[in-house]
Amino acid sequence: MRFALRGTARVAVMVIFGLVVAACETPPSQNNFAEITFSHLPEIKLNVSEIVYQSDYQAPKALPNVDHVFPVPPERAVKRWADDRLRAVGPANKAVFILKDASVIEERLETKGGVTGAFTTQQSERYTARMSVEMNIVDNFGNTLSTLNARTERSTTTAEDLSLREREEVWFKLTEDVMRDLDQQLEPTIRRVFFPYVTL
Repeated sequence: MRFALRGTARVAVMVIFGLVVAACETPPSQNNFAEITFSHLPEIKLNVSEIVYQSDYQAPKALPNVDHVFPVPPERAVKRWADDRLRAVGPANKAVFILKDASVIEERLETKGGVTGAFTTQQSERYTARMSVEMNIVDNFGNTLSTLNARTERSTTTAEDLSLREREEVWFKLTEDVMRDLDQQLEPTIRRVFFPYVTL
């Protein structure tokens, strides 16, 4: 049996299809959020001739990952951290800063239905941000002299009735918080592990 869509029915189907496509391809935030910077913190001066930044993380840009639609994507915040906090002040060797993970995963939470659900603002999503970086001191012949790793993870939940702007504010704060955790882990680790290459 065949059915033909005519008139308003065809338009309705096209509108629904358009909404589905739009939901799958959420564009990055167009709202104005400040950059997350670290220039107010003291530089970590390394006795190397250059700092090399490398990203091994490729954002999937599809659910359950949502880091690509954050007002300030965590990947960009990590690059800014390296630019702001690390400084090469030596004549030889190099420090290689490698981003391994900067993902944020969205998890839909189970909500209650019925009367209880109707009169209760429930938490409907959980967002988990994960950061992982590696740093190496490499000599001029390509030999690794010292290595360190740092990892951190943070989660937050959002209420079901949030507007897009409110949700983006939650995402922005999550990026700030996970970057603060990473900074607080990286600085003492660099000073301890790379002690021979850290200058005052």
